[in-house]
Amino acid sequence: MRNKKRLSVFIIALLILIIGIVYFSFIKTAPYSINSITTNVVRGNFESFVYSTGQLEAQNSVSINVPTELSARYVDIYEIKVTKIIEEGTVVDSGDYVASLDHSAVEEKMTEALTKLTEELEQYEDAKLDTSINLSNLRDNLVNAKIDLEEKDLILKQSVYESPSAIRQAELNFQKAKRNLEQEERNYVLKKQQNVIQVNRAYNEIERVRTRVSEIEKLFEAIDVKAPAPGMLIYSYDRMGNKIRVGSVVSRWSPKIAELPDLTSMVSKTFINEVDISKIKVGQNVKVGVDAFPEKEFDGKVTEVANIGQVIPGGDAKVFEVSIRVNGYDKELRPAMTTVNVITINVLDDVMYVPAEAVFENDSLSYVYLANRPNIRQIVETGAENENYVQIKQGLEEGEKLLMNEPATESPMEYVGLDIYKYLLEQDSTDNIKIEEKPLTFNVQ
Repeated sequence: MRNKKRLSVFIIALLILIIGIVYFSFIKTAPYSINSITTNVVRGNFESFVYSTGQLEAQNSVSINVPTELSARYVDIYEIKVTKIIEEGTVVDSGDYVASLDHSAVEEKMTEALTKLTEELEQYEDAKLDTSINLSNLRDNLVNAKIDLEEKDLILKQSVYESPSAIRQAELNFQKAKRNLEQEERNYVLKKQQNVIQVNRAYNEIERVRTRVSEIEKLFEAIDVKAPAPGMLIYSYDRMGNKIRVGSVVSRWSPKIAELPDLTSMVSKTFINEVDISKIKVGQNVKVGVDAFPEKEFDGKVTEVANIGQVIPGGDAKVFEVSIRVNGYDKELRPAMTTVNVITINVLDDVMYVPAEAVFENDSLSYVYLANRPNIRQIVETGAENENYVQIKQGLEEGEKLLMNEPATESPMEYVGLDIYKYLLEQDSTDNIKIEEKPLTFNVQ
């Protein structure tokens, strides 16, 4: 009886040992465990998206700019500070006060202009006095020259009975006096023209300064900026991209202080990085969300795509501006609200796709692991992709089960589907890409 018990214990222990050896041998040689994650190849409609954040702007708006008087020819003010501005979001009527510009800058220019006007008036009076004195002296010289000529003419006539040499001397003196009179006459005409020009120039300078004073006075009257139309006030941005506030600088080249947007037509302005911009086309459908109202979603369309990129301040990445028209009207939407834009870049009907985690890549191709043949790598041709899935054009059948993690094995794995790889090479060659013919080799990890 005791021997039978010992035999039973020995048989049970032997069976446990055999099962253990078989189990651990299977675990060691199996390319994947029963805990491997799997997925199926699915057929259906496939969509790809590009995501971005942006900001709402009114498609149409009335600008509130610095006064046009600031651009007057002689004002000589190129930049001016905003000293007061009403609160953003204020609803204004046409003609209502909006902002004030720096009065002290205008006052300084007015003081300079009045001082200059006084100086020019004094110079004008000096020029007239100098002209009067100069012309008086020239007229005296002209009278003296005429008298001298008459004297020389009289002497010449009285020298008839003198010697030939005396007569000749009298003739020379007469000719000299005659030339002197002619020179004095010409000099008088030229000097008179010159003095008239100087006086006119001084007068024109007075008129220029008077015009400047008048333009500055008009700027004084317009320095308190008024609303050109009714609407809700939204601050604009300066040339550095900062919102206009008290202390901001505006100029004739960057004149916008604020705007009165048309809230019935809104646009989401966003920036797409240079990697994705080639996927964005005018006319693509967009889903627009607004951070302020997470429960709301609006339809939209891409209306503009910038051709030239720009660098984000403080970074090196290049981005391209994209405009998205928001369809419909919602009275709660306001300019400058943050938007989340989901741009549909691909819509494919009846295609196969798998989770992105199930597709593996090396330098040459893409491949997957079949759950029923885990010791091989199935080459596939991929197509469009989104944040979760990848389209499969060739290499798989609908419903096939795939591994989503690489099998752990020390033995080399065979590649299946080399015809797909050759097809992809041929496709590349048709796009005028030269591919060197060489044996197909892979680095097996």
